[in-house]
Amino acid sequence: MENLRIGFIGLGNVGGKLAENLLNNGADLTVRDLNPELVAEFVAKGAKSAASPKEMIENCDVVITCLPSPAASAAVLEADDGVIAGMSPGKVWIEMSTTDSAEIKRLAPLVEAKGGLAMECPVSGGCHRAATGNIAIFAGGPRAGFERVLPVLTILGREVLHTGELGTASMLKVLTNYLCTVHLCALAEAWVVAKKVGLDMNMAYDGIRISSGNSFVHETESQVILNGSRDINFTMDLVIKDVGLFDKLAQDAGVPLELSPLVLNIFKDGMAKYGPREFSPNIIRRLEEAVGVKVLGEGFPEQMEDNQPPARGAEVVPRNRQAQG
Repeated sequence: MENLRIGFIGLGNVGGKLAENLLNNGADLTVRDLNPELVAEFVAKGAKSAASPKEMIENCDVVITCLPSPAASAAVLEADDGVIAGMSPGKVWIEMSTTDSAEIKRLAPLVEAKGGLAMECPVSGGCHRAATGNIAIFAGGPRAGFERVLPVLTILGREVLHTGELGTASMLKVLTNYLCTVHLCALAEAWVVAKKVGLDMNMAYDGIRISSGNSFVHETESQVILNGSRDINFTMDLVIKDVGLFDKLAQDAGVPLELSPLVLNIFKDGMAKYGPREFSPNIIRRLEEAVGVKVLGEGFPEQMEDNQPPARGAEVVPRNRQAQG
C-alpha cells in the first residue's frame, strides 16, 4: 500500500471499522460520510476529508464505498459530484456494500468507460471481525483486477476469496446473509423453548456449541442474546434489505423458495413491533413476549470481541482451483 492514496465513503458500523484498519496500517486515507462527527473523528486521527465523492476520486488512487443500500451507492457514484464524474484512467472503485448483483453490473461499465477499474468486495463475519481485520472478503471482478486490489484487501480482511466475474460476490454475500438470518430465527425459537422447559441457559449454550446444532451465529449472536444487550451492530431494516435481495435473486432465477419468504415476514413483523433500528437478535422478543419469558444467561459479553490474533490476510483458493494449480 506504499504511496497508495485511499478514499473511504461510509463510516458506519462496518465501514468505520474497515476505514480505521486502513488508518492503523499507515494508509494515506481520505474519508467521507453524511455524519460530520464521524468524519471529524477520523480527521483527528490523521485522515483527510473530501468535500465530494468527485473530489475524493480526483485526489485518490482507490475509492472504497461501504454504504447501507444499493440506492445509496448509486447516488454516490452517479451524482453530478459523484465518483464517476471524477473517474479517470488508472483509478479504482471498490464496492464493499451489500448490494444487488445487477446494480454492480450496471455501474461497473460507467466506471470502466472513464478508464477506471470496478471491483465488488463485500465482507462477512461481523463488526467485531471488521474491527480486527479478521473479516472475510468476497471479491468479484476480473482476475487481473483482483490481483491489483489484493494488497488492500489483505489489510482489511483475513480470508479473501475471488468469486469470479462481477456480480458473483454480491450474489454469494446475500446468500450468506440469508443463511445467517435463518440460523438466527431458528436460534430464537430454540432459546425460548429451552427457557420455557427449564433448561439452564449457560449449559444449553455450551451444549449447542459442542453439538451438530452449532453455527457461527450461535457462537456470536447467542452470546449477546444471553447477555441481554442483543447488540450485534446490525439492525432489522438491514436484515430485511439483505434477505430481500436474496429473495429477489431466487425469484429472478425461478427458484420457488419456502423459508426465505417466511424469514422475511418474521423480520417485517419484528420491525413493525420494535422499529427499523432495533438490533436484529432482538427478533427473539416476539417469542419471549408471546410466552412471558426472558432469555438470559450469566457472564456473556455485551458486544462481541474477536479473540483471533490479527494477521495479514491471504487469498482463499477453492479446491477445484487448487487442483488446477
